Amino acid sequence: MNMDIVLGLQWGDEGKGKFIDLISEGYDITARFNGGANAGHSIQRNEKRITLKSLPSGIFMKNVQNVIGTGTVLDPISFRNEILNLKEFDGSLEPEKNLVISQKAHLVLPTHKLLDVFMEENPEYTTIGTTKNGIAQAYSNKILRQNLRVGDIESPDFESRILHILERDYRFLANGDRILPSLEEISKEFFEAVDFLKKFQRTETEIFLNKAMTKGKKILAEGSQAAMLDIDHGTYPYVTSSSTTAAGASSGLGVSPKKIGEIFGITKAYCTRVGNGAFPTELFDGMGEEIRDKGNEFGSNTGRPRRIGWLDLPALKYAIMINGVTQMILTKADVLSGMKSVMVCTHYELEDGTIERIAGTLPENARPVLKTLAGWEGEISSLKNASDLPEKLKDFLSFLNAELGAPVTYLSTGPGREQILKLNSK
Repeated sequence: MNMDIVLGLQWGDEGKGKFIDLISEGYDITARFNGGANAGHSIQRNEKRITLKSLPSGIFMKNVQNVIGTGTVLDPISFRNEILNLKEFDGSLEPEKNLVISQKAHLVLPTHKLLDVFMEENPEYTTIGTTKNGIAQAYSNKILRQNLRVGDIESPDFESRILHILERDYRFLANGDRILPSLEEISKEFFEAVDFLKKFQRTETEIFLNKAMTKGKKILAEGSQAAMLDIDHGTYPYVTSSSTTAAGASSGLGVSPKKIGEIFGITKAYCTRVGNGAFPTELFDGMGEEIRDKGNEFGSNTGRPRRIGWLDLPALKYAIMINGVTQMILTKADVLSGMKSVMVCTHYELEDGTIERIAGTLPENARPVLKTLAGWEGEISSLKNASDLPEKLKDFLSFLNAELGAPVTYLSTGPGREQILKLNSK
């Protein structure tokens, strides 16, 4: 088993980047398998914080090779800005040497972003609250077979093919009274960013990864967004545009499921989500505000306030089931420290009186049934040993282990890279 997977089990923002950054030194390769610059993995190093968008979270490990896989979509402009920001953050890093990009990853074009804005603001379309980064447009054009890929940038007719798409999209967008940047301006910025992209290694990453595995190399596959935002299995239509599950890692990287080992699933001790969509345990009172402020629950990319709710066990069980999670990582337990009690949704009661304990898609009138658990006191962010955790927090962890069927093996105790404890649950 050469490839392990890390993915989120809720609606994103669970703390994947921090965990990957922590464990990636035990791997030879970290690889992003889905999504694009709509992701935001925040990492804290040397008391500084950076948000990675398209780059794998192992980019800080100089002995680790990093891969942007075939299942992703790449925005050359955002990519250039991210690389420059990374070098400003840590001038010793040389991503040109330890980053490989799939030739088959699809490109995000400037008009994709403009089309995203147009659809979000047009009442004729379903509004779901996207980040307006053009991700859905890139994926939809991929499915329509109307897009270009990273490998196309070396084609002699690349510029003319891109201009044809940009001009076509621009004509559509120009119908109306919308204020648009000039076509010349967005084209110039895009082609300059493509020239920057050419500095980086580009190859068929599925072959690269499988060859590495035949040599005994270990891969850590990194998912963006989370299971409940999966295009097929999430809370459709309020989902992302790619496969965010463990199965998506196989297709997005071209690695057989037979070669998958551990599947790490990350969840907060409560729930958050951004944008629209079902959120049965959402809090609309002062408690939600308190958790949001204490947990700094604002979008890594957009700064949008995240919606807050109690931990949803039926949704979590569903995510564990469809991903085959083998180990759980619990984050943000420190945010709930000091509360007299915490709530957990254990099941849903439907209108006809039936009970659901594993929730995929539920009717809107499903009522979450909450269980009250004792809260825990004390500052846990400085603890170095799991044995020193408050007894009530240990009880909370034991409750989750019994309910979920997948052991909680790591506990994050704060935002810092070293603020994580290995538990004796496996």
